[in-house]
Amino acid sequence: MNDIFNFAFAIQILPLLAKAAVITVEMTLAGFLLALPTGLLLVSLRLYAPRPIGLGATALIEFLRGTPLLAQLFFMFFVFPLWGIRLPVTAIGILALGFHYGAYYSEVYRGGIESVGRGQWEACQALNLGPLRGFFRIILPQAIVPIVPAMGNYLIALFKETPILSAIGVAELMQTAKVIGSDTFQYTEPITLTGVFFLVMSLISAAGVRWLERRVKGVHR
Repeated sequence: MNDIFNFAFAIQILPLLAKAAVITVEMTLAGFLLALPTGLLLVSLRLYAPRPIGLGATALIEFLRGTPLLAQLFFMFFVFPLWGIRLPVTAIGILALGFHYGAYYSEVYRGGIESVGRGQWEACQALNLGPLRGFFRIILPQAIVPIVPAMGNYLIALFKETPILSAIGVAELMQTAKVIGSDTFQYTEPITLTGVFFLVMSLISAAGVRWLERRVKGVHR
């Protein structure tokens, strides 16, 4: 068994991978926190902005959803500097994750918003609430409840997409595992531990999403 998997070496590299796992979680959360308002902005423009702006928002959503995250990542990494925009690789990674998944979240938001009955909008008007106030105080809270599971699923998917950031040199979990492997010519241990880290963190994330779903449903009963 030691010929296949060296436990002593695995224990030796565990702190390095644990540190990289923290970076992975940080990138995931930062991308998620950017995707939430991005998605809300895109769906608001699509549904409520004047028609030309709404069509532009729809086109942007379809572009972001219809092109690979890796292509968008490379575009930001290689093209932004040509425009005079120079950002750290971590910032580029967060922007790519946030914008890409923001497009998916916009569709999730749209499904939730359209599930709210028309009578709720009429109630906002009857209470003399302005469009923005009525949307954020009455409509959006009701729209969030049915879409929590989908939002949680995309959060987990976003988390598992972070290895793509290694393509531009972000020192996340997979990139660290590859560096360890190239330095030591031992790939089994770092890649295996990376898989274990992703599995454990995905299970924790899934449990957290289920807990949040129960909490949200309990509050709105």
